[in-house]
Amino acid sequence: MPNTTLNIEDNHTSEQQSTSESQSRVSCPECDGRVVHDDEHGETTCKECGLILDEAAIDRGPEWRAFHSEERDEKSRVGAPTTQLMHDKGLSTTIGWQNKDASGQSISERKRARVQRLRTWDERFRTKDAHERNLKQALGEISRMASALGVSRPVRETAGALYRRAVDENLLPGRSIEGMSTAALYAAARQHGTPRPLSEFAEVSRVEKIRIQRAYRYVSRELELQIEPADPLQYIPQFASALEVSDEATRQARELLTTAKAQAVHSGKSPAGLAAAALYAATHLTNEQLTQETVSNAAHVSMVTIRNRYQELLEVYAENGDYGVLRSLDK
Repeated sequence: MPNTTLNIEDNHTSEQQSTSESQSRVSCPECDGRVVHDDEHGETTCKECGLILDEAAIDRGPEWRAFHSEERDEKSRVGAPTTQLMHDKGLSTTIGWQNKDASGQSISERKRARVQRLRTWDERFRTKDAHERNLKQALGEISRMASALGVSRPVRETAGALYRRAVDENLLPGRSIEGMSTAALYAAARQHGTPRPLSEFAEVSRVEKIRIQRAYRYVSRELELQIEPADPLQYIPQFASALEVSDEATRQARELLTTAKAQAVHSGKSPAGLAAAALYAATHLTNEQLTQETVSNAAHVSMVTIRNRYQELLEVYAENGDYGVLRSLDK
């Protein structure tokens, strides 16, 4: 009996090897012609002489057919896509919290205690070591902060991937989970070209701003993140939306910043502060008359910064041809 089993396994292995060899061929062994793969009939044949190199290939596609997208979605049996925002990437199963069976009927009181015990053990097995417990806590923090800030899904996924890299490279010892997770989310927002002031992250985080700054510098240095300096123009859409200014004021703010960038006025200055000052100046040019306090609260930038950058932007803008700007504001 052992010899028979061995022979069967050997035949199966040889068949797999011959199939893979025939599929990997690019030329016919008889006439040196071109080999083509016919997925519909499951054959590998020579296009010149018709020699069949392989037949009855396994069709690894679905056994059903669909003629439009809705029908394909109904028949598809795949699960949810993997995500970086779960410690197990969403691959493991979870026992639901509803006390119902497969048919939707409520389970008895005697079985509820058993199901609850199964939920407890299921949760313990999903986070069976310190590494997974760390990831679970940190990714939960990233999801919480991203939800509070209204961050897009791609930014959240990137933040989860950055934190995983930090854990894999052993960057966590000696640093708080909250600080590193906030730094990962801040870095991900900058990588996607949607930066936000660091003070916004500090408001929803459980650590102070200075600790987030240190964690971000450490992560970006150790992971060698290629993050370009933030562009003040990238802050305009979110600030304009928060302040509910007109399209004309938004366009004017972009023009002020474009002129300032052409003269290198933005070098060494806070991009968020420049964007807030540009919007403040633009609303005065369009007679919307927002106060510095209103802009400061929406942009999380101090009024002193807005006042200083506001004067610099107007001076540069006036020096480059539009002298009517200062005269209109003086009135």
